[in-house]
Amino acid sequence: MNSPACTNRTSPRTRTSLGGWKSTALGAAAVAALLGTMTGEASAAEGPGTANTVAACTADALTVSATTEPTDDTEARHLLITARNVGDKECALYRHPRIRLGADARTTVPVIEDSDPDPGVPVTLAPGAKAYAALLVSGGARDVYEAKSITLGLQGRTPGSTTSEPIDVPLPVDTLYADDGQLVTYWTTASGFALDFIMSK
Repeated sequence: MNSPACTNRTSPRTRTSLGGWKSTALGAAAVAALLGTMTGEASAAEGPGTANTVAACTADALTVSATTEPTDDTEARHLLITARNVGDKECALYRHPRIRLGADARTTVPVIEDSDPDPGVPVTLAPGAKAYAALLVSGGARDVYEAKSITLGLQGRTPGSTTSEPIDVPLPVDTLYADDGQLVTYWTTASGFALDFIMSK
């Protein structure tokens, strides 16, 4: 049976061109939408609150304290270092505090490498938030000496860099008795996590 004659006067070439134009337009719109989505995702990843945009914490933005663990411990071998953001903007703490025990300390306290809760990622502190590091003052090793000060350096984004002058941390006791077994952990927002690395030592 013959098909009815087509009454549409648009030529096959015209119909093909229109269809192709429509397909091209739809394809371009889809690509634009995809690019827009990808751009939005990238903007969100690089927006406020990410490590790439949050400035490193400086001494001016923090208050730092040291308390004995447990709090009634008179030997003061285990200390909890607490840093609180007292500024009005987020800031990032990189790696671990660079601590010296005593004015005559020849080097900074070695870090416990396994204590990094999220390797390579700094701890971001909102205004009012706190971060912690656990400090083992004496590990039962040799060369015991008296320390009457704790100085704490803040690291910058680049390894080996600093963000400000060292911070003088008030002592929780009159004198610390340190030795060459001293250790410190990485910064973390969980005090218990940090203390777990030193309390058995």
